[in-house]
Amino acid sequence: MDKLEYIKEQLKNYDGEELRFMEVCGTHTAAISENGIPNLLSPKIHLISGPGCPVCVTVTAVIDRLCELSMTENTYVLTFGDLIRVRGSKMSLADARAEGGHVEMLYSPMDAVKMAIERKDRNYVFAAIGFETTTPVYAMVLEEAIRQGVRNLKLLTSLKTMPEVIRWVCNNTDNIDGFLAPGHVSVVTGSKLFKELSEELDMPFVVAGFEGQGLLAAIYALMKLKGHSGFKNMYKSVVTENGNGEARRAVSKYFEKCDASWRGMGLIPGSGMRLKEEFLQFDAGSYGLDDDHMPPGCSCAKVLTGEISPDECPLFGKMCSPQDPHGACMVSTEGSCYNYFISGRTKR
Repeated sequence: MDKLEYIKEQLKNYDGEELRFMEVCGTHTAAISENGIPNLLSPKIHLISGPGCPVCVTVTAVIDRLCELSMTENTYVLTFGDLIRVRGSKMSLADARAEGGHVEMLYSPMDAVKMAIERKDRNYVFAAIGFETTTPVYAMVLEEAIRQGVRNLKLLTSLKTMPEVIRWVCNNTDNIDGFLAPGHVSVVTGSKLFKELSEELDMPFVVAGFEGQGLLAAIYALMKLKGHSGFKNMYKSVVTENGNGEARRAVSKYFEKCDASWRGMGLIPGSGMRLKEEFLQFDAGSYGLDDDHMPPGCSCAKVLTGEISPDECPLFGKMCSPQDPHGACMVSTEGSCYNYFISGRTKR
């Protein structure tokens, strides 16, 4: 029996205490569904999707501000696809566009600079949403805009950082037995950060890649570490101990730490990044966007923290589906509700 078959057999036949492992990376959530991994596990091993989808954790106040800006004369909101369908307290950006708002999709962040240069008669607002992985990209956009002397491009930021929300989950729930540490984020932060979190929280962490075999190996490693702090980097081909120092330096040049509001979790101290004071001329009104009025009946808050599985939400598959999403977790292809729906998963 080769190593992979052995791991699969061990995971399928596990008959110990119930184990609940949380992934805090939206790409992991998608990869787990795409590879059918839940079906390869013992009924006593549960995978929980945590707050790792940037679209899913963006509060409604941010969406409302973007909608408001899109309705402003000569102002064009630029965003990636998933965010367009997330509802604010009244409407989504797609709704705003249908009502005459100026909303355009981007495929490359640098297109924002290009558009601003080509149409100096327009004001552009780039929706800068994301985690440690994408914040360096927004720093590069800002640097290029400054280099090119662009004056008609601003950022509306909703940027989050992982360590603080992981601490929040551990401090507010008692049903997590280990974490699949985020692969993409670890490329920037380095694996050392999650090793230190493991020691601080007395919780096992395993950095994982996105291939099916690697994910199974990482889940097996968590299973072996159950009940103990411990750390493994199982994505060493990409993730180093200290990460990408150049990316972090770019971020620190333009951004600083701040408190940030998370959908369903409220304000988490020190969990966000905002533009430094000397670059506030590039900010489109990001400060104070803390209100979060989720749609009636939506259980995104409980889903994001692992309190319930997506199919336990009363709207799941009824009022809320990928074709007609009610909550943010059903919008993004990295959202837990979306992936539960398309894979036909149910609570185990």
